[in-house]
Amino acid sequence: MKPFTRVTAPAVFVPGLNCDTDQIIPGRFIKADRAEGYDKFLFHDIRRDAAGELDPDFPLNRPGAEAAKILLVEDNFGCGSSREGAVYALADAGIRALIAPGFGDIFHSNALKNGLVPVRLPPETCAALADHLTDNPGAVITVDLEAGLVTLPGNLGSHDFSIPAFSREAILKGLDEIEMTMTHMDEIRAFETARIAANPWLGR
Repeated sequence: MKPFTRVTAPAVFVPGLNCDTDQIIPGRFIKADRAEGYDKFLFHDIRRDAAGELDPDFPLNRPGAEAAKILLVEDNFGCGSSREGAVYALADAGIRALIAPGFGDIFHSNALKNGLVPVRLPPETCAALADHLTDNPGAVITVDLEAGLVTLPGNLGSHDFSIPAFSREAILKGLDEIEMTMTHMDEIRAFETARIAANPWLGR
């Protein structure tokens, strides 16, 4: 995955309380080849009208929205099934960070494993940001993972945020869990050598 230290980019507000993973990517698409990109499946059904055409009123279908790398979403985003494809769809669409009052637990974990930064902010801050983004399409937000700070547009200020230390280090370096483990191979080998020396029967 790509390293993430600091991203400054336009943001889009996608409303929808308790938006589940089936809304993020319908289940019928999760067998598709990831190499061909999951971005075309992102919000597939809810961003289209009854005729199957893109709804011009859906936030990500509006002019300029393709530049967004940050989404503001509503509480409990990513609830429902544990499908990792929901994160793939967001990542393949170029989304690097999500801002919300809260996220589904498994979705939150999957996001961290794939370098997608979930930023939790108080509900009142998210509500004020939603109003600002609605009135000011293309407003820019900075998510600074290294500093643990998100800077909002207008007069909404800067706010601290945090993610687990292991995930933070991995995302800053652009490494997945296996690659992070491999960075400790010298210590692992030294431990195994000492363990076998102290317990020779383990090496039989």
